[in-house]
Amino acid sequence: MLAGLARDGGLYLPESWPHFSKAEIAALKDKPYAEVAFRVMRPFIGDAFDEPTFRRLIGEAYASFETPEVAPLKALGDSGLHLLELFHGPTLAFKDVALQLLGRMLDHTLAERGQHATIVGATSGDTGSAAIEAVRDRRTIDIFMLHPRGRVSEVQRRQMTTVLAPNVHNIAVQGTFDDCQDLAKACFNDLAFRDRHALTAVNSINFARVMAQIVYYFWAAVKLGAPDRPVAFTVPTGNFGNVYAGYAARQMGLPISHFVVAANANDILPRFFEQGAMTMAEVIPTYSPSMDIQISSNFERLLFDLYGRDGRALADAMTAFRATGTLKVGANALGGVRELFDAGRLDDAGTLAAIADCRKRFGETIDPHTAVGYAVAQQHRRDPAIPMVVLATAHPAKFPDAVEKATGVRPALPPRLSDLFERAERVEGLPNDATALKALIDERMSAIRGSARAAGRAPAKARP
Repeated sequence: MLAGLARDGGLYLPESWPHFSKAEIAALKDKPYAEVAFRVMRPFIGDAFDEPTFRRLIGEAYASFETPEVAPLKALGDSGLHLLELFHGPTLAFKDVALQLLGRMLDHTLAERGQHATIVGATSGDTGSAAIEAVRDRRTIDIFMLHPRGRVSEVQRRQMTTVLAPNVHNIAVQGTFDDCQDLAKACFNDLAFRDRHALTAVNSINFARVMAQIVYYFWAAVKLGAPDRPVAFTVPTGNFGNVYAGYAARQMGLPISHFVVAANANDILPRFFEQGAMTMAEVIPTYSPSMDIQISSNFERLLFDLYGRDGRALADAMTAFRATGTLKVGANALGGVRELFDAGRLDDAGTLAAIADCRKRFGETIDPHTAVGYAVAQQHRRDPAIPMVVLATAHPAKFPDAVEKATGVRPALPPRLSDLFERAERVEGLPNDATALKALIDERMSAIRGSARAAGRAPAKARP
């Protein structure tokens, strides 16, 4: 949790997955979300948190949601489709489900140890605001969040840049999300820099994020009859962390029949599942900007299994992928993955049509990312008798221009965000340059430490 990314540049994974029996899964039925969360995550925690502390952190995290259900599950008529609404947290996106907990876990651990951490993260829109909201004003953490300038919605940008807390530093990068992600990784891969500032990550490269997202797969499946009945899931996908959490749930014993990976015009993952090769292309701006990604960093976790859990072979393959822009897997591995994953794509015109269709048929207004999932789910249902859950990843008001274009109705922000467009913004512009980013972080953190000394208090020591 504290390291985020391993020192060799790899991603953390459990050595083995905890397994839930049918009886243990059935026992989750009718339990409140916080209790399901505690039971599902407890095997991963070990002795890092005692039971009362972990229960308290979970309770505080989900008390910040607007609905006591946390993640309401809605049937779309008698179609067999269901929307799992994951956008009822403070920043109106599914990232809140994990980050409201992760922020508290980090703060608790650092405070107990008298330590300070510096978060460096990249966002395609939603992770940034959710992470900032989770750690704002916490004295144990400073956060530097990179977003691609002009490539997030205005609501997404303002949810980040209007947080004027002293520990929040927003950076607009001239480039794409992939560029932002590469800059963040460059900071972690500079070990002297990493140690100097005790860097940690809240992107889904941090396994604690994936762990918290596993919970809502169990939550939804038991509501639909698991473990006695299988369930399918469609996941709007950019960085692959959300759908990987579902894969993890299946590895833990949840009866998931298959996954549908739903992408927009940036379709590197559908092309992989169709052809057995990942080939990079230019990032295309779309109405669903959180999925405007070509390099899905969490996909490495699935590739680890496809490479027979051989870390060295995968590292070599990823190095070659960076150099050549192409990564291929063998026919045997591809056959296995196709049994579990379908994938599809939807362009902007199809996205608008899907938003309009869902509102007309079912009276539900969905955001562009959910719309991609909604349409692709219907193209790839294998068995109409198996419920298909579409993850609704963001509130429609985060993308009002696209929703209004599709439906003629502009969705309103919740009252607590009604003045968002009048709030002052604070953001720093940077080129796509790792040296410039490191210099900025060095300068800011030096000033913060100097202010702490001038105020007569010892700054918390960085983690070793």
